[in-house]
Amino acid sequence: MTTTMNPLFSLSRATSLRGSAGVLAAACLLAGCATGPDANPRDPFEPYNRGMTRFNDKVDDVLLRPVATAYTEVTPRLVRTGVSNFFANLGDLWSFVNNALQLQGEGALNSIARFSANTVFGLGGVLDIATEMGIDRSKQDFGLTLGRWGVPTGPYLVLPLLGPSTVRDTIALPVDAKGNLITYVDPVSDRNALYALRVVDTRANLLRASSVLSAAALDRYSFTRDAYLQVRSQAVQTDRRGEERYDEDAGKLPPEPAR
Repeated sequence: MTTTMNPLFSLSRATSLRGSAGVLAAACLLAGCATGPDANPRDPFEPYNRGMTRFNDKVDDVLLRPVATAYTEVTPRLVRTGVSNFFANLGDLWSFVNNALQLQGEGALNSIARFSANTVFGLGGVLDIATEMGIDRSKQDFGLTLGRWGVPTGPYLVLPLLGPSTVRDTIALPVDAKGNLITYVDPVSDRNALYALRVVDTRANLLRASSVLSAAALDRYSFTRDAYLQVRSQAVQTDRRGEERYDEDAGKLPPEPAR
């Protein structure tokens, strides 16, 4: 489940070390006076988080949603699908690294097979050949890798512009940034253009979900927080053998309806 600013969370992998550390420190300082005996143990920073959510929603209302709406209206569905496939393909390579770090052999094999097939035969990832071949996606990030080795999610934390997170996921941002291939694109103007396109594409894919959320949830903040924490805590599940298994569909959005 996502909120209106959750698309930017997915771009948090491009955050710099200093930026993410500063965000975490500022959040903790601002939230320090928000804790108390009645605080939600999973959300001790709630007053700060709600304020940041309102700020993020304003940015979304003024900028992101209008741009994403215009993008869906003027860009053919086939092109938008290719853009989404391209960025997902880049993520498969980083998923391979994290699956390997988690000693998940099948997930690592699937991730590198997907990246190789889509890059070579799918026009650099524009076409999702791997899915047609029946190769499952095993999406992972460094926050989940930390969780695999016992690091708890920590309190809920809403980041400026990046949206829902946890203390563990925020600490993982600098490492995830290094694993984002866009980070290494030169010149900088091309890199920034790719970042902007990814923001717009991700937000466009969430237009339907955010509309449903706005209509259905009495308290969008609490609903989003609880859903997000559940997704992140259950992404790593322990089976009866004590081994780790991963819900690859956790937080996945339903497909966009055909026009």
